[in-house]
Amino acid sequence: MSTSDQYRRHIMSDLAQGNVESLGDAPTGSTTEYDNFDDFAQRSTHEERRQLFGQSLHHDNIPANQMEPELQKAIAQIKPNERDDVARAFFKHFKQRGLDDRHLEQQLGLSTHAPNRMTADDVSKLASFAYHNHPDIFREVLAEQLNG
Repeated sequence: MSTSDQYRRHIMSDLAQGNVESLGDAPTGSTTEYDNFDDFAQRSTHEERRQLFGQSLHHDNIPANQMEPELQKAIAQIKPNERDDVARAFFKHFKQRGLDDRHLEQQLGLSTHAPNRMTADDVSKLASFAYHNHPDIFREVLAEQLNG
């Protein structure tokens, strides 16, 4: 088993367990346990999610050929109206970095720059771009959008 496979399994295990004990900045009194990833997504705070993703998701540990299919699969399962929110969040953060949505549309080969008309493939491309080029934006959007 490759190191990246082990790393990915470790991340998914931590996320599934809502493992906040590994959070170095978590409040000392934090003993919340989660039943599964959905429970973690619903009950954790934005800050807990951001800290966990910040410590767990390191874009240089998972090669693109493994991450891309996972992103596509995950985004394809998101409801279209929630996918719009994810796209809007990415564009909002990219804009704060001076990246124009129309330029990103051309650069990434998106079908549109309008979040409400984007396909799952378009949002996957945005997520992949963020993951590889702006991992902090990827983690922030993930933390923001996880429980809506």
